Amino acid sequence: MRTCDPNSAFFGYMGIAASSIFSNLGAAFGTAKSGVGVCSVGVMRPDLVMKSILPVIMSGVLGIYGIIMSILIKGRISADTYSTYLGYAHLSSGLIVGLSSLASGLAIGIVGDAGVRANAQQNRLFMGLILILIFSEALALYGLIIGIYITMSDTPALCASYIN
Repeated sequence: MRTCDPNSAFFGYMGIAASSIFSNLGAAFGTAKSGVGVCSVGVMRPDLVMKSILPVIMSGVLGIYGIIMSILIKGRISADTYSTYLGYAHLSSGLIVGLSSLASGLAIGIVGDAGVRANAQQNRLFMGLILILIFSEALALYGLIIGIYITMSDTPALCASYIN
Protein backbone atom coordinates (compact mmCIF):
# COMPACT_ATOMS: atom_id res chain seq x y z
CA MET A 1 0.00 0.00 0.00
CA ARG A 2 1.25 3.47 -0.86
CA THR A 3 1.97 6.02 1.82
CA CYS A 4 -0.26 9.06 2.10
CA ASP A 5 0.96 12.35 0.71
CA PRO A 6 1.45 14.83 3.57
CA ASN A 7 0.33 17.63 1.24
CA SER A 8 -3.13 16.09 0.72
CA ALA A 9 -4.52 17.97 3.69
CA PHE A 10 -3.99 21.19 1.74
CA PHE A 11 -7.00 20.37 -0.43
CA GLY A 12 -9.14 19.60 2.60
CA TYR A 13 -8.22 22.90 4.19
CA MET A 14 -8.94 24.67 0.91
CA GLY A 15 -12.41 23.11 1.08
CA ILE A 16 -12.80 24.56 4.56
CA ALA A 17 -11.68 27.97 3.33
CA ALA A 18 -13.93 27.87 0.25
CA SER A 19 -16.95 26.86 2.30
CA SER A 20 -16.43 29.61 4.86
CA ILE A 21 -15.40 32.38 2.48
CA PHE A 22 -18.05 31.92 -0.20
CA SER A 23 -20.85 31.30 2.30
CA ASN A 24 -19.96 34.45 4.18
CA LEU A 25 -19.71 36.42 0.95
CA GLY A 26 -23.24 35.33 0.09
CA ALA A 27 -24.44 36.18 3.59
CA ALA A 28 -22.76 39.58 3.48
CA PHE A 29 -24.16 40.49 0.08
CA GLY A 30 -27.66 39.34 0.97
CA THR A 31 -27.57 41.21 4.27
CA ALA A 32 -26.20 44.41 2.74
CA LYS A 33 -28.47 44.46 -0.29
CA SER A 34 -31.69 43.61 1.55
CA GLY A 35 -30.65 45.78 4.50
CA VAL A 36 -30.61 48.81 2.21
CA GLY A 37 -34.18 48.00 1.24
CA VAL A 38 -35.19 47.65 4.89
CA CYS A 39 -33.66 51.05 5.68
CA SER A 40 -35.50 52.59 2.75
CA VAL A 41 -38.78 51.08 3.91
CA GLY A 42 -38.09 52.30 7.45
CA VAL A 43 -38.06 55.88 6.22
CA MET A 44 -41.37 55.57 4.36
CA ARG A 45 -43.20 53.07 6.58
CA PRO A 46 -41.58 52.51 10.00
CA ASP A 47 -44.34 50.07 10.96
CA LEU A 48 -43.05 47.56 8.37
CA VAL A 49 -39.42 47.39 9.52
CA MET A 50 -39.79 44.25 11.65
CA LYS A 51 -41.85 42.55 8.95
CA SER A 52 -39.26 43.46 6.32
CA ILE A 53 -36.23 42.15 8.19
CA LEU A 54 -36.83 38.53 7.12
CA PRO A 55 -34.41 38.64 4.11
CA VAL A 56 -31.64 39.87 6.42
CA ILE A 57 -32.22 36.95 8.78
CA MET A 58 -32.31 34.45 5.91
CA SER A 59 -29.04 35.85 4.59
CA GLY A 60 -27.38 35.40 7.96
CA VAL A 61 -28.25 31.71 7.95
CA LEU A 62 -26.07 31.22 4.87
CA GLY A 63 -22.93 31.90 6.88
CA ILE A 64 -23.98 29.17 9.31
CA TYR A 65 -24.10 26.66 6.45
CA GLY A 66 -20.46 27.41 5.69
CA ILE A 67 -19.49 26.98 9.33
CA ILE A 68 -21.30 23.64 9.52
CA MET A 69 -19.50 22.35 6.44
CA SER A 70 -16.12 23.60 7.67
CA ILE A 71 -16.55 21.81 10.99
CA LEU A 72 -17.56 18.57 9.26
CA ILE A 73 -14.56 18.69 6.91
CA LYS A 74 -12.14 19.48 9.74
CA GLY A 75 -13.47 16.53 11.71
CA ARG A 76 -12.58 14.18 8.84
CA ILE A 77 -9.00 15.39 8.30
CA SER A 78 -6.42 13.19 9.96
CA ALA A 79 -2.80 14.20 10.08
CA ASP A 80 -1.15 11.07 8.75
CA THR A 81 -3.76 8.94 6.91
CA TYR A 82 -5.45 11.58 4.78
CA SER A 83 -5.52 10.51 1.14
CA THR A 84 -5.49 12.74 -1.91
CA TYR A 85 -8.91 11.35 -2.83
CA LEU A 86 -10.38 12.64 0.43
CA GLY A 87 -8.64 15.96 -0.07
CA TYR A 88 -10.28 16.40 -3.46
CA ALA A 89 -13.64 15.23 -2.10
CA HIS A 90 -13.48 17.73 0.75
CA LEU A 91 -12.42 20.51 -1.60
CA SER A 92 -15.38 19.79 -3.84
CA SER A 93 -17.83 19.65 -0.94
CA GLY A 94 -16.52 22.97 0.39
CA LEU A 95 -16.89 24.54 -3.04
CA ILE A 96 -20.39 23.11 -3.45
CA VAL A 97 -21.60 24.53 -0.14
CA GLY A 98 -19.78 27.83 -0.52
CA LEU A 99 -20.81 28.59 -4.09
CA SER A 100 -24.41 27.49 -3.61
CA SER A 101 -24.61 29.74 -0.55
CA LEU A 102 -23.10 32.58 -2.57
CA ALA A 103 -25.71 32.11 -5.30
CA SER A 104 -28.44 31.96 -2.67
CA GLY A 105 -27.14 35.14 -1.04
CA LEU A 106 -27.19 36.96 -4.36
CA ALA A 107 -30.78 35.88 -4.96
CA ILE A 108 -31.92 36.72 -1.42
CA GLY A 109 -30.26 40.13 -1.55
CA ILE A 110 -31.76 41.18 -4.86
CA VAL A 111 -35.21 39.73 -4.16
CA GLY A 112 -35.18 40.99 -0.58
CA ASP A 113 -34.31 44.54 -1.60
CA ALA A 114 -36.95 44.75 -4.31
CA GLY A 115 -39.47 42.74 -2.30
CA VAL A 116 -39.45 44.84 0.85
CA ARG A 117 -39.73 48.03 -1.19
CA ALA A 118 -42.65 46.58 -3.14
CA ASN A 119 -44.25 45.32 0.07
CA ALA A 120 -44.21 48.87 1.43
CA GLN A 121 -46.26 49.94 -1.59
CA GLN A 122 -48.59 46.93 -1.82
CA ASN A 123 -49.02 44.71 1.22
CA ARG A 124 -50.44 41.79 -0.80
CA LEU A 125 -46.98 41.07 -2.24
CA PHE A 126 -45.67 39.79 1.10
CA MET A 127 -46.60 36.13 0.55
CA GLY A 128 -44.98 36.13 -2.89
CA LEU A 129 -41.85 37.64 -1.37
CA ILE A 130 -41.75 34.92 1.29
CA LEU A 131 -42.11 32.14 -1.29
CA ILE A 132 -39.32 33.52 -3.47
CA LEU A 133 -37.06 33.90 -0.43
CA ILE A 134 -37.76 30.32 0.66
CA PHE A 135 -36.87 28.96 -2.77
CA SER A 136 -33.74 31.11 -2.84
CA GLU A 137 -32.70 29.73 0.55
CA ALA A 138 -33.37 26.21 -0.75
CA LEU A 139 -30.50 26.66 -3.23
CA ALA A 140 -28.07 26.80 -0.33
CA LEU A 141 -29.76 23.87 1.40
CA TYR A 142 -29.34 21.73 -1.71
CA GLY A 143 -25.64 22.49 -1.70
CA LEU A 144 -25.37 21.78 2.02
CA ILE A 145 -27.07 18.39 1.64
CA ILE A 146 -24.78 17.35 -1.23
CA GLY A 147 -21.72 18.67 0.60
CA ILE A 148 -22.57 16.70 3.73
CA TYR A 149 -23.18 13.57 1.67
CA ILE A 150 -19.80 13.86 -0.06
CA THR A 151 -17.94 14.66 3.16
CA MET A 152 -19.47 11.95 5.29
CA SER A 153 -19.31 9.12 2.73
CA ASP A 154 -17.07 6.28 3.84
CA THR A 155 -13.97 5.55 1.82
CA PRO A 156 -11.64 2.61 2.29
CA ALA A 157 -8.11 3.18 3.51
CA LEU A 158 -6.45 4.26 0.29
CA CYS A 159 -2.99 4.86 1.74
CA ALA A 160 -0.88 4.05 4.76
CA SER A 161 0.42 6.51 7.31
CA TYR A 162 3.57 8.35 6.30
CA ILE A 163 4.67 8.46 9.96
CA ASN A 164 6.78 5.43 10.85
